[in-house]
Amino acid sequence: MPLIPEEPQIHESAQGPRATPAVGRPAPTPRPVPGPRSAASPRPGRPGPGPARPTPAAPRPHTAAGQPTPRPENRSAQRTPQIQLIPAPVDGALDAAEEAVDLLLETGRAPGDVLVLTTGEPHPWAAHELSFGEASYWAQHDAGDDVFFADAAVAERASTRPVVVVAVNGGDDETTARALPAAMNRAEALLIVCGDPARINAVLGTSV
Repeated sequence: MPLIPEEPQIHESAQGPRATPAVGRPAPTPRPVPGPRSAASPRPGRPGPGPARPTPAAPRPHTAAGQPTPRPENRSAQRTPQIQLIPAPVDGALDAAEEAVDLLLETGRAPGDVLVLTTGEPHPWAAHELSFGEASYWAQHDAGDDVFFADAAVAERASTRPVVVVAVNGGDDETTARALPAAMNRAEALLIVCGDPARINAVLGTSV
C-alpha cells in the first residue's frame, strides 16, 4: 500500500543530499563512540551554524477603535516534506544515515534540527544513553540542542524536527511499514530514507 495517501513520490538519489564543501573546511570529526561521559560532554552531532532566523513579523494593523485586526487562521495541512532515498544494504543503512547527518551538519544544519530513527539495531549512542535510564535519555531529546537517535518503534514519542533520517537497518516488515509514515509525520522539511530500495518497495507494496 502507498506510504501515505497523496504523498510525493520518493525519487531515488544514489548519493543522497550533497553540497559542495567550502574550500579549506576541515574533514569531519569521527562519529560518536559510546562510552562514559560527563553531563557536560557533547552528545552526537557537531556544532554548526543554525538555520537563518525568520524575520520578525510586521506589526498588525489596527482598527479605528485601536483593536488589532483579526488575523485569519491558517487551517491548511502541514507542508509535505521533501523525500530522498539513499540506497544501502541492511548492514550499511546506519553508516549511510550517519554520512547523511555529517553532510547536513557540514552544510549548515544545526544538530538540533536532526532526528535519526533506526528500524533494527539501535544506534550505539542511543543504546549507551539508555543504559543511564529513559528519563535522562528523553531529557536530551527534549533539550533539542543536538542530533537525537531513537528506535523507530518509539518515533511517535519524538517531537517534530526539520530533518528526519531513517536507517532501514533491520527489523521485520511490519516495523518498516510503520516507521516510514511515522518518520514523515515528524519531518518538517526533509525526510531521508537509507535502505535497500527493493526491500522498501516490497514492504510498502509499491515502487518508490
